[in-house]
Amino acid sequence: MDSQFAFRRYCLAFRHPVRTSHGPWTEREGLYVRVEHPDGTVGLGEAAPVPGFGTETVAEDEACCRSLGGRLGDDAISRVPGHLRALRNALAFAIGGSADNPRHSSLGMAALLPAGRAALAEAPPKADAGFRVFKWKVGMAAAEDEMSLLDDLIGALPPGSRFRLDANGAWDRRTAEKWLDRVSERPVEFVEQPVAHGAKGADDCLVGLAADYPTPIALDESIAGEADVGRWLDRGWRGYYVVKPAVVGDVRAVLARLAKAHARVVFSSALETGIGAQAALRLAFAWQGKALSLGFGVWPLFSDPRFDGPAAAPFLRIDDVNRINPEALWSAAS
Repeated sequence: MDSQFAFRRYCLAFRHPVRTSHGPWTEREGLYVRVEHPDGTVGLGEAAPVPGFGTETVAEDEACCRSLGGRLGDDAISRVPGHLRALRNALAFAIGGSADNPRHSSLGMAALLPAGRAALAEAPPKADAGFRVFKWKVGMAAAEDEMSLLDDLIGALPPGSRFRLDANGAWDRRTAEKWLDRVSERPVEFVEQPVAHGAKGADDCLVGLAADYPTPIALDESIAGEADVGRWLDRGWRGYYVVKPAVVGDVRAVLARLAKAHARVVFSSALETGIGAQAALRLAFAWQGKALSLGFGVWPLFSDPRFDGPAAAPFLRIDDVNRINPEALWSAAS
């Protein structure tokens, strides 16, 4: 028997614009999919493409959902074009649910700091709350200015604090080399996506930087889909993989490959709402590899707090994840 299918598109304002090297991001667009199975059970998923990340657009996802009609058969996911990775991911969770057994009862969380000097005001209170891993967006000002700010941040935080620097591909090779040389003796866990993905020679540049400097490099935009992950595994990449489950596509198959390779995986938010966050976090809690601090310290995020995931805290419990009520968010999006 077929299942009933419905979808709703949303557009939500962020509490504060999210600043990256690509400019300010003021609102989040995506859509929810809802599948009611013949036995009466209901599954929900979230398609939350990320602008500039190489995913599809929300408009493409919406058009595909309309083409699916109001009922889904066993071939539902195969009817979604392969490049609509976020939508395929959403449907997979809505149809199949989350059968992943958690291996952890709690996981550490990295605190997201605002770009620029605003981080100096926000970092100490987060440290007082117990955070010891901090993610800081860089690549939006002159390198020397940001390097000086990093030293100020290090001095303002307790010993043992660690930083994840995320350039979002903003640097050229020379700037990346300056940064990697500067942070080699500083408490930087890794530098995320120092140079842009997709540019000619970008992969070779990342491999060269990883070989020349002791601070590890993390791939983010460079692994936007399953094929990207496979390409980097084939190259023997030993740095970090920042996985945003919401946009990878067949995320379970990707994670299985990464686990087999004993890869260092950081699960990260795509700034999705609670529905997508719940699905992504359940995968993180089921991860078979070494547990690293989650990149989900983003909430409160939305002007309407009903759409937030679990409040950012130094440690996140699986019980907090399970308390998210997808049906309530579906209703709120009407």
